[in-house]
Amino acid sequence: MSARRDAPATVLVAGGGIGGLAAALALTRAGHRAVVLERAPEFAEIGAGIQIAPNGILALERLGLGDAVRAAGVHMAELRFMDGVTGEHVTSLTLTERYRQRFGNPYVVVHRAELHGLLLRACRAERRIELRAATAVTGYRQDAGGVTALLAGGAAVHGDALVGADGIHSAVRAQLLGDGAPRISGITVYRAVIPMELVPGELRRATSVTWWTGPHCHFVHYPIAGGAFLNLAASRDNGATEALANVPVADEVVARQLAGLAAPDARRLLALGEGWRSWVLVDRDPVERWTDGRVVLLGDAAHPMLHYAAQGACQALEDAVLLGELADGTGALAAAFGSFAAERRARTAAVQRAARESIRLWHPAGEAAEARNRLLRGLSEGELHERVAWMHGVKTFSSSDHHNYDGEPWA
Repeated sequence: MSARRDAPATVLVAGGGIGGLAAALALTRAGHRAVVLERAPEFAEIGAGIQIAPNGILALERLGLGDAVRAAGVHMAELRFMDGVTGEHVTSLTLTERYRQRFGNPYVVVHRAELHGLLLRACRAERRIELRAATAVTGYRQDAGGVTALLAGGAAVHGDALVGADGIHSAVRAQLLGDGAPRISGITVYRAVIPMELVPGELRRATSVTWWTGPHCHFVHYPIAGGAFLNLAASRDNGATEALANVPVADEVVARQLAGLAAPDARRLLALGEGWRSWVLVDRDPVERWTDGRVVLLGDAAHPMLHYAAQGACQALEDAVLLGELADGTGALAAAFGSFAAERRARTAAVQRAARESIRLWHPAGEAAEARNRLLRGLSEGELHERVAWMHGVKTFSSSDHHNYDGEPWA
C-alpha cells in the first residue's frame, strides 16, 4: 500500500542492525522519513556467517536488494545432515533446481557484515533516512503529538512514531512490556572463522551447509565471503546459566565440550578452529503485545529466537517489509502498527517454536539418534522440501502463511 505523499511521518527507529536498517528502508519506500538511532559508536555488525533462505531473499528483493544479496552470497546446493558420532551421511535437503523453482529463490550464505553493509549503503543513499550513531535509546514517552525517544545522557529526539528494533535486550521492549530478562537456553555456542585455504580439499564442500549431530551437541559449518572463509559454529547443551556474549574461549575448551562428536572428519574440522568466541544462547517466549500506540517492536525486540532455524534475520526482514507496506500515513501509524503485529504474531511464534524444537533433531543420543536417522533417511527430496515449505516458501509475510507448521523440528 502506498503512503499519502502529502503527509509523510518521521519515524524513529531504535537500533541500526539488520532489522532496524531494513525497517528504515521500507518506511521510506512508503513515503516517510526515518531517523535511525544506534547505540554503538558506528554502524557496524558483529558476528560471522548468516544463512538467508528464499523468504529472506524475497524480503530483500522487495527492499531493492535482491540482486545485490544474490551476488554477494555463496549459493548453497544442500543442507547436509551428518551423524557426528558414526560419520554417516544421513541425508541432504537439496537446494538446487527443484528447490529454487518451488521457492522462487536460492539459499545463500553471507558474512553477517556483508548483509548489514548492503542495507547500510542503501540507507546512506536514501536522502529521507538519517543515521545517528552513538545514540542509545533508553525509553520513550508519547502523546497525541507523537513520540519522543529518550536517550542516554538526558537528550531526546521527537518523531511521529517509534520502531523498537533494538535487539533482544531492547530498552523499548523493557518499557512497553516490562517482561524482564530473556530466557537462558542452557546452550553455549562457540564460533570461529578460518581461511578456506587452511581446510583440506576433501573437507571444503564449497556449496554445502553441513551439520554434525551428537549427544547434547552439534557442529555446523559453511563457506562465507565468496568462499574465502569457512564459518564454524559448535553448540553444546551444557546447562549454562549466565547470558555471556562474544567471550574468548580456549581451543581445548571447545574440543572438550564437543567430545561427543567422534566422527574423524568432524574432529579434523573442529581442530582447525582458532580464535574461538562463545555465546550463551537466549530467547523469549512468544508474546501477544508488540505495540503501545505509536510504538511498535520489530525483529529480535519482538520475537527473539534461537538460531537453529536460521531464520532470525529473515524474520526481521519480513517484519520490515510488511511494516512498510502497512504504514500508509501519519495519522494511521498507530492503526498500521496494530495491523502489523496482528499479521506477524502467529508466524514469528511458529518460527520461535521451531527453533527451540530443533534441539530434538540435533542433540539426541543412542537409540533416539538412530531412530531419527532412520526417519530422515526415509524422506524423499520432495518430502524434505515440504517440511520447510511453510517457512521458506511464503509469498506474503503475514501469519496466514504459517499454517503448514506441524510442530516437527525440521527447520
